[in-house]
Amino acid sequence: QVQLVESGGGSVQAGGSLRLSCAMSTGPVRLYVMGWFRRTPGKEREGVARLDTDGVTAYADSVKGRFTITKDNVKNILYLKMNRLKHEDSAMYYCAGAHNPLLPGIVDDLWYHHWGQGIQVSVSA
Repeated sequence: QVQLVESGGGSVQAGGSLRLSCAMSTGPVRLYVMGWFRRTPGKEREGVARLDTDGVTAYADSVKGRFTITKDNVKNILYLKMNRLKHEDSAMYYCAGAHNPLLPGIVDDLWYHHWGQGIQVSVSA
């Protein structure tokens, strides 16, 4: 059974930084793609960043140059480092995994199979 548990969220002023962590317990399941999504009230969940097992990354245009997705393969933790945060980055952030290869780039959430419970990030203007 795959378990994804996010941590590291909270409140920060605009211009500040946060690092989200996703502790991944996957058992015998191999995740080909890992990603971060976010959702704000009234909007659909949107892809933020993606990391494939071959090291290829992808980012939403809105976060390029500010957010970085990495993974500690020893600890099996996925990270999202968020710099120069803006008020519009405020959202519930979710860690996700797909157990098969996906088309490149930021793809819809329906292609991911496993999800964390989400963690809130609030950026004050």
